[in-house]
Amino acid sequence: MFFEPGFGCQEEENETVYWLLFKGNKFLVIENNGQFALPDINLDQLNIRPIRKQYVGQLDERPCYVAELSPNTVAPDGMSFCNLRRLFDHISEDLFVLAGKAYQIMHWDRSHQYCSQCGAQTENKMDERAKRCPSCGFVNYPRISPAIIVAITRGNEILLAKGSRFQTGFYSVLAGFVEPGETFEECVQREVAEEVGIKVKNIKYFGSQPWPFPDSLMAGFTADYDSGDLNIDKKEILDARWFTADQLPLIPSIGSIARQLIDWFSQAKDSK
Repeated sequence: MFFEPGFGCQEEENETVYWLLFKGNKFLVIENNGQFALPDINLDQLNIRPIRKQYVGQLDERPCYVAELSPNTVAPDGMSFCNLRRLFDHISEDLFVLAGKAYQIMHWDRSHQYCSQCGAQTENKMDERAKRCPSCGFVNYPRISPAIIVAITRGNEILLAKGSRFQTGFYSVLAGFVEPGETFEECVQREVAEEVGIKVKNIKYFGSQPWPFPDSLMAGFTADYDSGDLNIDKKEILDARWFTADQLPLIPSIGSIARQLIDWFSQAKDSK
């Protein structure tokens, strides 16, 4: 699968299009015995009418669009609408990244139909991913919400917490959104202090991952325990404990940056 991002498209007559279709936050896929794939469909033949659409680029040299469908849309035979989170472990990384990108664009398109300054209906700019108000000229770009995620270690232990929003009861590293005027490092210090009551040091950048739920960018860090006793906030965090590499609890799926941080810890301990 080769994808080239784009903003404006001049389609040729009768050109075949790839469609990335969403109903709410659910993505249309072909499902076969637990295996999922992107369907190659013709909207006209299936009599599906999108509420709105956005061009996202070229997929395997064909125009590719994301489209939002009405809530009462029924999945065609052999296909189903699946929550994007559920698909994380069941589709290729390339397809998940593309679907996530498409979902972020669709979410932005849906929530910026009107100008936030004067209320006029916006229109797409053809030379960049943006919406322009034809009345006052205000230009709005897709929103990206930066967040930090951090693996905190203490000797041969890693701090993992159970979040109040974790439906499966797994433990993960700490995370939180960056506030206005904050550096990533300041956000790490603040979030850790607020959620578990300790101080950390030696904060180092690890990596990043787009997280389309709906518009985040996760910046990953590692840090060393400095001082303090665990004192969880009981709102966002239900439990937090120190774990060794050979006694880890249920943890996030492979592929997520949370899992990458935990695997980094485990591999570092195994190599010693």
